[in-house]
Order: sequence, then structure tokens, then C-alpha cells
Amino acid sequence: MKTEEDNFMKAFKYYKMIKQQPSIKNVLYVENNISNQIRELPLPSYEKNDNRHSILGLKPLGKWRTYNFKNHPGLVLIRNPFTNLGQRYWIRKCLEEYPRSPNKKNIDIEMRLDDWWRACHASKEIQSKQMKKLRWTTLGYHHNWDTKLYNDDHRTPFPEDLAELSDVVANYLGFTSFRAEAAIVNYYYMKSTLSAHTDHSEVNLEAPLLSFSFGQSAIFLIGGPTKTTAPSAVLLQSGDVMVMSKEARLCYHAVPKIIPCNNATWNEELSTVTECLPNMKYVCDSQKLQARLNLNIDNKEWSDFNNYIKESRINVNVRQVLNENQTSLSSALIT
Repeated sequence: MKTEEDNFMKAFKYYKMIKQQPSIKNVLYVENNISNQIRELPLPSYEKNDNRHSILGLKPLGKWRTYNFKNHPGLVLIRNPFTNLGQRYWIRKCLEEYPRSPNKKNIDIEMRLDDWWRACHASKEIQSKQMKKLRWTTLGYHHNWDTKLYNDDHRTPFPEDLAELSDVVANYLGFTSFRAEAAIVNYYYMKSTLSAHTDHSEVNLEAPLLSFSFGQSAIFLIGGPTKTTAPSAVLLQSGDVMVMSKEARLCYHAVPKIIPCNNATWNEELSTVTECLPNMKYVCDSQKLQARLNLNIDNKEWSDFNNYIKESRINVNVRQVLNENQTSLSSALIT
């Protein structure tokens, strides 16, 4: 007898196959728009003048290409709005800084590494045991994987640069009240998967989820509010930004397969950022941000990060936890 999970899980198991590689002929991506399932959206004119893009590693907003999906209202894809140097910056941040304490990591139970990246590169023994054990790190409000809840006592400062990046993307799409308050950074290796789930722990389920992909490509499945809905398979490539909003916000989604990317765009033509420093909403020191972005143009400086990302994928998913008029979870309980 079939179960209610058959439709989603059938697709997940198909794309997860290892011995026999699944066909990607039905996977949706911009360059392979099957049956016109993907539709390009016009550029939002109201955000053309946001000049923060450059020192965040983004292309000018007028060059972004944005798409939605015929069968998935509220699902939006921005096709790699990052510069090649920008991809390097964010890959490095996810490896070198975000897994530092007091941010939480899955490996904290096994071994306390306050600076995971430095520890791995200071000791071959630690590197061999811990480098590929890192699966996630959490920022801001730390998601409790057991209770599926957030807690005011388990909250650390949200990274300024990631908050600024999220603000630019959210404003571009018209989500002008969005606040980045929590993030999960997922680290995938070539055989990694992410099971079907919904993201419903936040108090605010109206705010969108912003998902940033870097490194190797992934097949992303998105279905409906139950697993009875057969999902669509979407190819996510390095630099892509997937936004789940409105109807798509609470849909089941999963990652059954990591596949090698066609081009390591982060290693292609790089240009130093020299533009005037803009006014920033969250970043206190924009000059320092610009300097750290440009630091990654040095291939020797970049080499350890390149060795990691050439066989890995990093996904950063950012969410707003609270309602617009709330400053803490305790205030959310009494409103």
C-alpha cells in the first residue's frame, strides 16, 4: 500500500542514487527551461540605485536576472548576482569565521574547537578527523535541532556583513521590512544529502527564507505543504540565491544530490573593488569590509579555501525569526 510520502520520497530516492547516476533531463535550470516552467521577471526599478552591492561582492543590481517558477508560487531564483571575487569572499567567511565560537556547530558535542578552520590547518590530525565532519553552523538565533525551537538565551550577534547582504537582496525583491535574525550554514560534500523538511520554527512565517549557494552544484527538490505533492527538481549553481516566500515558504524541500559544477566561476577573472564606500545599514566599518573582500584576489591567500570548495558545496539560509514589532521571543509570547 502506498503511503502519503511516496511522491516526494520517490523523487528523493531517484536523485539520490549512487550506483546508477540519475538523469538530469527533467531538472529545471535557467539554461534548460523545460516546458517554460521558469519565467524571467522584470528588473525592479526601485532598487537600481542601491550602491551597497560592490563591497558585498555583488554585481550592479541592474544586471541581476531573476526568475519565478510556474508551478511554485512564491519561489524566486536570482541567478548568481555575485562577482567572482564576491563568491570567494563569502566562501571564505563561511569557512574561516562563521564556524568560530560562540556560534554553534554540529561537531561541538564531539570536540570543542573554538576556531575550527584554524585548528584544522594547524594540525593534520585534527584536519583528518574534523574537516569533513562539519555539517552545519548556526548564527544569530541558534536553532535547537531537538526541540525545533529558538530561545532568547541561545542567541549570539548576527554577522554584520551577512545582515547587509540579506538586506540588499530582500529589498531588491520588495521585502523591505525583512530582518536577518538567524542563519544555518550547511556544508555539503559530494555524497551529502539533506532530507525532506519544512522550515516552520520561526515565529514569523510570513517573512521569506533567503538561501545562498556556493561551490559545487546541487539538485534541489521542492514540493508542496505535504509529501503527497510530487516535487520539482531545480539545479542550484554557485552564486545562486533561492528565495522561498508566500506559498513556497512552508513547502517541503530537500537536497538529494551534489553534482560537480561545470565552471569554477570563483577562479575566473577577478577585479579589485575600488568604488567609493557607501553608507551601510548594518556594517560599522565599510572600509574594512572592502579590504577583506579585496584580500581574496591573491591566489596564494585563497588556496586553502579553493582546495575545500572544489569538492564541496556551502549553503547559507537566512531567516527572520520574529514579527516586525518584536525584539525578543519573550515579547512575542505576550503580543
